[in-house]
Amino acid sequence: MDQRISLVTLGVRDMERAAAFYEALGWQRVDSPDGVIAFDLLSQTLGLYGLDALAKDIGVPAQTLGTGAMTLAHNLPDREGVDAVMASARAAGAKILKPAVESFWGGYHGYFADPDGHIWEIAHNPFSALSPEGAFRWNGY
Repeated sequence: MDQRISLVTLGVRDMERAAAFYEALGWQRVDSPDGVIAFDLLSQTLGLYGLDALAKDIGVPAQTLGTGAMTLAHNLPDREGVDAVMASARAAGAKILKPAVESFWGGYHGYFADPDGHIWEIAHNPFSALSPEGAFRWNGY
């Protein structure tokens, strides 16, 4: 797994209220599918996603995510990379929360928790091509 973070997803209770906060800081939304609000950062993206929807996608009760729920995402150029990183994570002692599967949004992803419980999403998003260096932007390079 490369030493980088592609997408930080924050589980939020009120999407528009959360978006308004970041917009008040001067951030600008980028086009994204319904149910997700995205802000491109310098070589990364911050995503806002409904807390209940995030919990459902991971497969855990929302109350287990606590305050400030989030996932750290690592995007890869293909499905095989996702499978390889998930296998490496398992071998390193990660708890697999959701094996890699086809997603509702057209990509391929899975979730694991590190030994401290921090949740990582490992994903291939065919709509957000990575740069040659592996940098991520919400709508691709």
